[in-house]
Amino acid sequence: MGRSYWFECARCGYRAKVSGGSDRGADFFVQTIVCQDCRELYDAVIRLRIPDLQRGPAGGKKLGLQQSAILNRNRQPQKPPSFQGALNRLRHRGHFKWAQFKPQCPVSPLHHIKSWNEPGKCPRCGLFLDKNALPYRLWD
Repeated sequence: MGRSYWFECARCGYRAKVSGGSDRGADFFVQTIVCQDCRELYDAVIRLRIPDLQRGPAGGKKLGLQQSAILNRNRQPQKPPSFQGALNRLRHRGHFKWAQFKPQCPVSPLHHIKSWNEPGKCPRCGLFLDKNALPYRLWD
């Protein structure tokens, strides 16, 4: 079960709800990143549980056009979903596999990012961020 915490800067008032490093839930893994272009902290999805179409529900049977279209939409995504998008996904039942992603900014994949682990500095002013003692959110 993953945890998100409030991180707050005493100097500039910047606040972020992130894990503070690498964390994992049942269906995806995240790594906290700092985007140097946005000057924000984000939880980037680095590993995601997706349906395995090779061993999926079809079991080698011929599929109708509608079923085939649904399965094609569930192929491995080319880019990772946002943290909120991964939280909102329905849990897959049956066979699955893990899709790996490079950490990237959810605003633009062209932005420059670095991994961020607590205790870490504020992306705006450079002062160390304070972590709230209790988790803001428990996610699975």
